[in-house]
Amino acid sequence: MRARQTPTALEDRRIPVQAELAAAWTSLMFFYIYIGYFHLCQPGAIDQIRGGGIFEFGITPSLMTIFVVVIGIPALMVMLSMTLPARVNRPTNLVVATLYVPVTVFNAAGASWDWALHYGFLIAIEVLLLAFILRSAWIWHRTAPSATMPTDREADRAQQQA
Repeated sequence: MRARQTPTALEDRRIPVQAELAAAWTSLMFFYIYIGYFHLCQPGAIDQIRGGGIFEFGITPSLMTIFVVVIGIPALMVMLSMTLPARVNRPTNLVVATLYVPVTVFNAAGASWDWALHYGFLIAIEVLLLAFILRSAWIWHRTAPSATMPTDREADRAQQQA
């Protein structure tokens, strides 16, 4: 009878690139939601909204449509990252994430220097998430199973022999 050995090292399993991308877009979406919520805690923010403005912009149907587009695209990217074929998925993620870097920096528009640290962290986290998306999509074509990992046929043969 063999003694049961307890593993000493954690096993790293390969996560599909699509799942990595969807997780990163999801993180970005959660961050957007919380940043919007926390913005309401800034002194005068609610009064400014009641007065018809957000930062330096008047609240208009056009502005609200822009907000829907800016938030809607990352929301769609969560689903598209999991469903698009790789040959379309990779360039889509590269293009959208690249376009969102300036959008992220624009988040500081109209902010005072009193809030520079807050917006600095906000922008840094968003840029880090976008950089992760860009890196994951960029190296996707180079990602291949390890030479030591069994192929599907080898795994099927091993199961049949067991």
